[in-house]
Amino acid sequence: MTFFSSLKTRLQVIGIAEGVSYLLLLFIAVPLKRLGGYPEAVQILGPIHGLLFILYVLVVIQGKIEYGWSMSKLAMALVASILPGGTFYADYTFFRHLPKNPDQ
Repeated sequence: MTFFSSLKTRLQVIGIAEGVSYLLLLFIAVPLKRLGGYPEAVQILGPIHGLLFILYVLVVIQGKIEYGWSMSKLAMALVASILPGGTFYADYTFFRHLPKNPDQ
């Protein structure tokens, strides 16, 4: 699939997906579990978010290696993944300005 052949695209798509899954987990699934008595929401969305989180961390590490990011840029991208909406901020301020390929 050529869509994911670009590291920039992988960073953006996985970052957005991780951010959406985190917000859904925090603001929909957890309240459904705690207030509504529906633990299935967390049982379904939790593992999906966990997988996306791991993929995000791996692609950010790949970005550090291939783009030669400083440790502060790496830290910013990683911290973004633990803040609600943080990956959207990372995409808006950082990922969208990257060249399509690290060699450019």
